[in-house]
Amino acid sequence: MPEPEKKSVRQLDPRSLRGLAHPLRIRLLAALRHHGPATASQLAERLGESSGATSYHLRQLATYGFVEDDPERGKGRERWWKAAQRGTAVDASLYDDESPETRGALNVFLHEIATIHNQELSTWVGTMRDWPTEWVKNSDLSDFSLRLNPEQVHELDEKLHALINSYADVEPGEGAARVRVHLHAFPQKND
Repeated sequence: MPEPEKKSVRQLDPRSLRGLAHPLRIRLLAALRHHGPATASQLAERLGESSGATSYHLRQLATYGFVEDDPERGKGRERWWKAAQRGTAVDASLYDDESPETRGALNVFLHEIATIHNQELSTWVGTMRDWPTEWVKNSDLSDFSLRLNPEQVHELDEKLHALINSYADVEPGEGAARVRVHLHAFPQKND
């Protein structure tokens, strides 16, 4: 399947965050970004939801500009949807927002992203034997503990993002597959 057209990364503001902060909406958007355009019925089957629920939440995502019609697909009444951007980023100011609605929406969003990451990783661990040996040997499941201040964490994050983004336009070689990279950097209390 060809990769979807690459567009900008959407910076979440309080309004758009509240529009996205629903577990099914986040999963629908992720499915469109990872698997390409689809109908509400196809997404319902993929996610184990009713087509009524996926239709409603797709329209809500469209209202907030996260998804859009894909006019090149479908015929008759069949409506295809595609992601409007290739990614979503949390604006740092959202962490300081005192609005209970925004704080609640941010909490839902972050917990759902963590859940999705955990599901993707668990699926890999459970199915890795189905992949050729070179994929298994070259995958990575690492963790590191560093002593850094907030500015150093920011610097590390910027460098890691730059490195990962440098691979975004690399021509995939023979045997290429979509590769998910999860980054998590957070402080822990000293015990």
